[in-house]
Amino acid sequence: MFNLKALQKNKTLRYGVPMLLLVVGGSFGLREFTQIRYDAQRIRKRLDPSLEAKVNIEKQSVILEEQYEKMKQVDLEEWKNIRGPRPWEDSKEYQEQQRTRQNKKD
Repeated sequence: MFNLKALQKNKTLRYGVPMLLLVVGGSFGLREFTQIRYDAQRIRKRLDPSLEAKVNIEKQSVILEEQYEKMKQVDLEEWKNIRGPRPWEDSKEYQEQQRTRQNKKD
């Protein structure tokens, strides 16, 4: 009986042990809740097959080869450098000026 009253008066057992249990138990509980969160995100973010091919490294070389073939077909010798409108210029007005200049040269 004497030991039981001494344990009840001990502040470490009265306040420290429940606090320690709360902290340790809370960390395990949070781990479970965050795992559920990440699993739900993984299910929601399923990729399209075309996007998955772009992300997948094994299929990446096939896509690069396709892009290389497309670039081979582009004629890079005959191109024009066309200046875009400045921020202070009206873009529609500038486009009209470009069209009239283009028509005069042709």
